[in-house]
Order: sequence, then C-alpha cells, then structure tokens
Amino acid sequence: MLSGLALLLLVCLLHMFVTAQGNPWSQSLGCDEYLGSGKVMDKCGVCGGDNTACKLVSGLFQQHSLNKVGYHKIVEIPEGATKINVTETLKSRNYLALKSRSGRSIINGNWAIDRPGKYEGVGTMFTYRRPNEVTSTAGESFLAEGPTNEILDVYVIYQQPNPGVSYEFILPSDNPPQHPDHRPGGNTLHGQSGNDHRGNPNQDGYDPAGGGKYPPQVPNNQVPAVQPPRRQREYNWKLSGATECSASCGRGSRYTIFRCVHRLSHEHVPENQCDSSTRPSSQEEPCNLQSCPAFWDIGEWSECSKTCGLGMQHRQVLCRQVYANRTLNVHTSRCRHLEQPETTSTCQLKICSEWQIRTEWSACSVPCGVGQRTREVHCVSNVGDFVSDEECNMKLRPSDNENCDMGPCAKSWFFTEWGNKCSAECGMGIRTRGVLCLTNHISSLPLEGCGHERPTDSQVCNHGPCESRIEWFTAPWSQCSTECGSGSQQRAVVCLMKSDEGFNVMPPYECSSLDKPLNQQSCHLKPCGAMWYHTDWSACSKMCEGGFRVREVRCLSDDMLSSEGCKEELKPVGREECNPEPCIPHIDENCRDKYFNCNVVVQARLCVYDYYKTTCCASCTRVAHRQSQHRALS
Repeated sequence: MLSGLALLLLVCLLHMFVTAQGNPWSQSLGCDEYLGSGKVMDKCGVCGGDNTACKLVSGLFQQHSLNKVGYHKIVEIPEGATKINVTETLKSRNYLALKSRSGRSIINGNWAIDRPGKYEGVGTMFTYRRPNEVTSTAGESFLAEGPTNEILDVYVIYQQPNPGVSYEFILPSDNPPQHPDHRPGGNTLHGQSGNDHRGNPNQDGYDPAGGGKYPPQVPNNQVPAVQPPRRQREYNWKLSGATECSASCGRGSRYTIFRCVHRLSHEHVPENQCDSSTRPSSQEEPCNLQSCPAFWDIGEWSECSKTCGLGMQHRQVLCRQVYANRTLNVHTSRCRHLEQPETTSTCQLKICSEWQIRTEWSACSVPCGVGQRTREVHCVSNVGDFVSDEECNMKLRPSDNENCDMGPCAKSWFFTEWGNKCSAECGMGIRTRGVLCLTNHISSLPLEGCGHERPTDSQVCNHGPCESRIEWFTAPWSQCSTECGSGSQQRAVVCLMKSDEGFNVMPPYECSSLDKPLNQQSCHLKPCGAMWYHTDWSACSKMCEGGFRVREVRCLSDDMLSSEGCKEELKPVGREECNPEPCIPHIDENCRDKYFNCNVVVQARLCVYDYYKTTCCASCTRVAHRQSQHRALS
C-alpha cells in the first residue's frame, strides 16, 4: 500500500513539473552540460564566453613584385597561437614555407618542395594543401589548430608576381576576462534557484565548484521508494578479446571487447540480456610496438634552373619512419638498406638558340684617328634559321660594332715637299720644308703631342766649291723655313783660310779678331695661301689578296685653317692598293671528317654548332671558305 502511494506521488510531481516547465527532454544540452542553458563555446574556447579572452590577428601580404627569386618573410606567428590559416589568394608558381624560430624547417625548406600532407612542428600538426594544378585555381595553404610552443616564421618562395597571401590566427589576450559559471534558471526543480531554505548550495544535480553532477537529494516530505528485492543476475558481461590493431607496426591501438554471456555456461547471448548500465567501458591498448621500416620520402622536382638548354632541378629526399600514426624524419642511416633516390637531375625544356657571328669586321669608318667598324651578329635557332634576338640571351650577345684606331690623325705631323732652293750659292748649304703638328680636324694651333720623332725640316745641300778668301765665310741665307708666312733662315758661318791646296776650315778662335756674322734670322717671304699637307700612310687593310692603305690629305690656309684654295690637280693621293700577293690558306692536318655522311650536315646547315663543326671539320671548313669568297666578290 505504501509503495503504491509513493508511485502515485511521483507521477503527480512529474505532471506538475512538465506543466510548469514544458518538456525538458525537448531542450538541448549547453556546453556547460546544463539542459536548456543555451551556452556555446566562443572562438576563444570559453563556454558562454564573449570572444574577449583572445584576439584575432589577420592580414594580407600584397607586395606584388619582390627584389629577387627566393624566400621572403610574410609574417611572424607568436608562441601560443591557435586556429592558424595561411592561404594563397590565387594559384601561382610561388610556394609557402614554414620555419621555426629555432631554425628548424617544417615545410618547403632548403629549396626543396614537400608533398601535400601533415607535418608536425612547434607543438602542433600542420595540414599542407596544394590544390590540383590543372583543374583548380585556388592557391596552396596550411592550417593548424595550435597552440604553438615557439615563434613561427612564414615565408613565400617567390618565383613570379605575388597574387596575395592571406593569414589569420588567434592569440590569447594579455588579461583574459573571467567568465563565472551562471546557473540557468530554467532547469531548477519547482523553479527554485540560489540557496535552499537551509542555506546550502543548489541541489539540482550540478556542482559549480567541481564541475560535475551528483544525484539530487530527496525532499524531506517525499516518501522513499520501496527498493525491490535484489536477485542474482543470470547474465554477465565478459571480456572476450580485442579489436584488430590499427597499425601493423610503429605502435597502433586496439580496444577491448565485452560480450554478454550466461553466468554459468558462459555461452554468448544477445546483448539485451545483460544490463547495459553495468557494461564495462572499452579500454584502449597499445599494440604492434615494433618500429616500421624506414623509407625514402621523395618530394616533387623543382622547376628547371634554365628555360632552355641544359639546367638542373632539385627535390627533397628524406628518410622517414611511421610511429604512432605520425611520420617522423629520422637519420639517413636507417634507410641504408634502400637505394637513395637522386636529389638532383639535369633537365632541358628546349634547345637554346645561340648567337652567331656571320661576317668579319668591316673596314674602319675613318682613314685615320678613331672610327668604328661593324660585323653581322644574328640569333640562330637549333635548325640554323635566323630568329628574333629575344630568343637568345641578350647578356651574351657579341658586339656588332666597336671602335677602331687607324693611327694618329688629330695629332699628326704634316709636312710639305722639300724646297728646291739651297741656302748657299756655292759650297755647303741647307734646304728646308714645312713641318706642322695639328691637334684636330678643326683647330689650327700647333701643339706638343705628336710625339718626339719630329720629321726634320732641313737638310744639307751643296752647289760646288766657292771662291778663295781668308775670313769669316758666310754662306748665303738658306731658304726661309717656310715658303710662305713667318719662318726662319740660317746660313753657315765658318773660319776659312785659303792655301794653294784650297780652303781649309780653321777653328773659330782663329777668326776671333773679326766680327762674327749672324748665322740665323727670321724671315717672312709672302703669305702662303692654301697648300696641301698630308700624314704618313696607314697600315694595309689586308695581309694578302689586295688591300689598301690610306693617309689624310688636307688643304690648309696661311692661318692653318681648312681651305678650298688648293689646286685639285696637285692634291697628293689619299689611298693606294697594297699587299696584292694571294693568300695561302692554312691547312690543319687534324681537320678531317669523322663520318662519311658529313654532306648531310652541310645541307642541313648544322655547321653552326660546335659539335658538327668538329665532327665534320673538313666539310664545314670548305663551306665557310666558299661563303667568305662569295662575300668578298659581292
């Protein structure tokens, strides 16, 4: 009878609770484990928080063009960061890279590109993603939950203009706000909250201090339920084995399995025969602890170092070993049982075009002084055709013009022909010519600078013996040193004594009693007018087969300025032929064809390449000689 009254009382209480509070089982459980509290985790991981316990750091690295190819730092992620996300805004040929502040490379270090996957570092696990290079336009990224235990540096490996790299992560605030636990008022029994009438904490099943739950106390006025008599269970839970190991090596996990069995016969029976509340929880056990064999983890090849011709490419090859569902880098000695893959390889995207010099240097543009000479330089493809200069390396282009020095011109000695008049009518005299050093094509001022080997402007002349007398003998004045304009003239003054044998030259002191005549004086015959001046001949332009040499001829006035008053028929020749003898070609005995079909090489115009030029030396040399003769004739 008492048991029935207690059951009736419980039904009435439950009806009153549902009527007052609504259906409690229709409400969701909050993060504080209170039914209907409505609390959720904020972005800082605080239950019911207001996102002030942490701060979000985000940014966009938008520097489009960088100074050089290689690693460029984007951002520094401090210790303790969580929810790390670094993503390229658009697919490019650039790569992201991670490095710890202690110097350890985590992703894409040392110029080697890692494969997409999971990589551990600075206390967390990074997920490295590189979308499909053909079908996707998304850039690569890496994510990590954190928190990090070390400062992390993020880099971009720059190879082309940067489309942009976004980054964000969460850091704890310096003074995180405190969020006390607030009890929800909707789940208290009969709507009570706060302390009960005895001043004890709430007894609705939640312990604020311990964070756990315990059974509510029975109200003082509630009739205790009659406990049914205990009976011995007929079925029990029994340990019957474990699941398969999650890994064949390197430490896996397995879980215990409990099955429902008959207490006496231990036969398996359906699980609903046993009390589910007494079923032991499955326990995790380690298994297969032996190390997995190490293996070579091969990264992707880098891009070829050259866009054409023979280059190099690299890849990262690491010795790795799997343990506890993580792939770790280990010493290379653990992979010595395996052949190590190559880390470098040659590559060639295409054959480069190359610069070829097609003609010899032309003649100098001036007959004397410094001028220019030219030659033909072309960019030639691998099949011998002329192509645009942009297809060859402009830094390696041979010069197609250069300065040439044809000898002194601006600072050269100019001289006239020897004069026909001797300074003495008899005996020994002197005849002269004009000698002049000009500094350039325009100026007429004589200037030192033509060299120390000045051509002589006088020479001895003799018109026969003179009449006998004993005295200072003065020869007639020589011609003026210049036939026109200001100059100087000399005469011989000697002491002579006449004897029967003729004249004898005596020492000057024998005539010391006599006044010695002057032996030099200035002269000015007449204005010169325009005259032809010329330099020495230049070197011959060719050593054989007929070349030419030149000299500069100028018409100069009295004041040594260029003039047009010279007679054209008296102008000295300025160019003449030289070295007409034929050239004797040099025959190299080692220049031979190594194959019988070198005529095919000539027809395909492959003699422009050094390999064929050596292999088919004789054939290529004959073709080059014929081409040079053809150009000479044309």
